[in-house]
Amino acid sequence: MPSAMQDLLDILNLEKLEHNLYRGHSPQVGWQRVFGGQVIGQALVAAQRTVVVDRHVHSLHCYFMRPGDPAVPIIYEVDRIRDGGSFTTRRVVAIQHGHAIFSLSASFQVDEVGLQHQLSMPEGIPAPETLRSQRELLAALGDDVPENIRRYWQRERPVEIRPVTSEHYTTNEKLPPFQHVWMRATDPVPNDRALQSAALAYFSDMTLIDTATYPHGRSVFDSQLQMASLDHAIWFHRPDALNDWLLYTQDSPSSGGARGFARGSIYSRDGVLIASVAQEGLLRLRTK
Repeated sequence: MPSAMQDLLDILNLEKLEHNLYRGHSPQVGWQRVFGGQVIGQALVAAQRTVVVDRHVHSLHCYFMRPGDPAVPIIYEVDRIRDGGSFTTRRVVAIQHGHAIFSLSASFQVDEVGLQHQLSMPEGIPAPETLRSQRELLAALGDDVPENIRRYWQRERPVEIRPVTSEHYTTNEKLPPFQHVWMRATDPVPNDRALQSAALAYFSDMTLIDTATYPHGRSVFDSQLQMASLDHAIWFHRPDALNDWLLYTQDSPSSGGARGFARGSIYSRDGVLIASVAQEGLLRLRTK
């Protein structure tokens, strides 16, 4: 059986249909809609296929318009907006059933030397080896976990996640809007910078908007909440081989208007800031 990481690599290996036109597929795992991180990663790959190899993604911004249907392929249409002296700009639209379901704008740059600084990684975070995996948390939480989440956590995935705390899964207390999550690829990612960026984009959509539920005593398990990604942005600061644990520090400055906003910073284990992420998601209380 292929590993979950190999499945992800296969999903990211888009089929070229025509000039600027690519086709991607979704894993058939019984989900009602396509995982947002998958569409981000595939759209980034489509854009990368039209960019010269010495230019690397430094930022992307995207919008989720309609739920993706995992039963049918996704068509990615690339618009080559600009090829400049140092920067390249691409826009990608993902299409299903004749409608746009997602759009991405990405900027690529040649590597340059310049001024450098970064915020330090938070101190006092427990090492990932001391924490429980989501499967171990599942065993501890038992029947409190809804069946759809249980199936998701039990399935082999290309990334292992170890939350620093699991309090929001077990209490209805209103908590500060902060969380720290360790994550790592379950198998080696090929030594290809473009593919590593696409894999990191896939990983970045995990757990982030959950942080916006903390101040309300709720969680992603809450059947009274309707949650979905609305937009997503990533700034890629430094390359990383994705061969060790990454710390995903997250906070949610605001929620309102049935939307929640969250930010994240992704650090290597040795404290290098790899990427910054921002996301707004639907956070709607169901009326029935």
